[in-house]
Amino acid sequence: MNKMFTGAVAAALSVAFVSEAAATEWNVSVWGKRRAFTEHVEKLGELLAEKTGGDFTLNISYGGLSKNRENLDGISIGAFEMAQFCAGYHPDKNRLITVLELPFLGVEDLKQEVAVSHAVYAHPAVQDEMSQWNAKLLMTSPMPQYNLVGTGEPRDELAKFEGMRVRATGGLGKAFETVGAVPTSVTATEAYQAMESGVVDTVAFAQHAHLAYGTINQADWWTANLNPGTVNCPVVVNIDAYESLSDEHRAALDSSVDEAIDHYLANYGELLKKWDAILAEKNVQKVMLSDDELAKFRATAAAPIASAWVESMTAQGLPGQELYDLVLQKLAEAKGGS
Repeated sequence: MNKMFTGAVAAALSVAFVSEAAATEWNVSVWGKRRAFTEHVEKLGELLAEKTGGDFTLNISYGGLSKNRENLDGISIGAFEMAQFCAGYHPDKNRLITVLELPFLGVEDLKQEVAVSHAVYAHPAVQDEMSQWNAKLLMTSPMPQYNLVGTGEPRDELAKFEGMRVRATGGLGKAFETVGAVPTSVTATEAYQAMESGVVDTVAFAQHAHLAYGTINQADWWTANLNPGTVNCPVVVNIDAYESLSDEHRAALDSSVDEAIDHYLANYGELLKKWDAILAEKNVQKVMLSDDELAKFRATAAAPIASAWVESMTAQGLPGQELYDLVLQKLAEAKGGS
């Protein structure tokens, strides 16, 4: 009996050990606070826990693991398994995906942004570049076209952009520069303070960020139709961590991406429906630029910046023209299917 009891205990302990060993918890580095921009990451965590019976979970940290400009570095050394970053924070580290930040690409909605981003992420040259950081592109964080908030007299003509100090990164910063503005790339978490202290006159963000970082609370006006482009912010996973997952856990992760994106789109759609009411509540004037002013901005910024980007990538031995053409092709396909 003793031998049988001892054997049963040993078997039970063995099962418990295997069960615990099979559990996976990934640390995820994001920043700010939970908001529309992070809802797909939160949903991904819910889906993984559901699909694996709690054996695969995400520990999502809002700034506790890394600074937002250092998330890609953290992924590269395995400091955490998953992270979100924005290409414009370090364009030298993720050169090819900055094609998605070129101004006036013509993306009209979040579904088109997802289609174009994921097509670029799937390109072998893009994957190769990201692998140098031990990073696998998992999904995008689609954002609407950026628009400005500012104080004082509304800047409703390009002439009023001359000397304007604007928080804008990547291709957006270059676009504003072409019309005489002075871009600065302070991080999203620094934008409120930069606006409050007068370091910048205006801030370019998508709607959720104007809310999340409080810039809308300082604003007198908001440009409703400037729509110069947006920032591309992928969610990536550490390649070693991804490859070490069990087949079951990897399948759960891969199969949850589309569901997480669908949740994100639905959630962001609700925010956009409320935006006009939010502006009215905060007494923020909606500013519309004329078609002529917008056409002048596009003529000044779009083609010249895209050409310069292609030339720069080509000079570095990267398929710049191929990636730019891919964006335009996938965007045309996405619009055709809308």
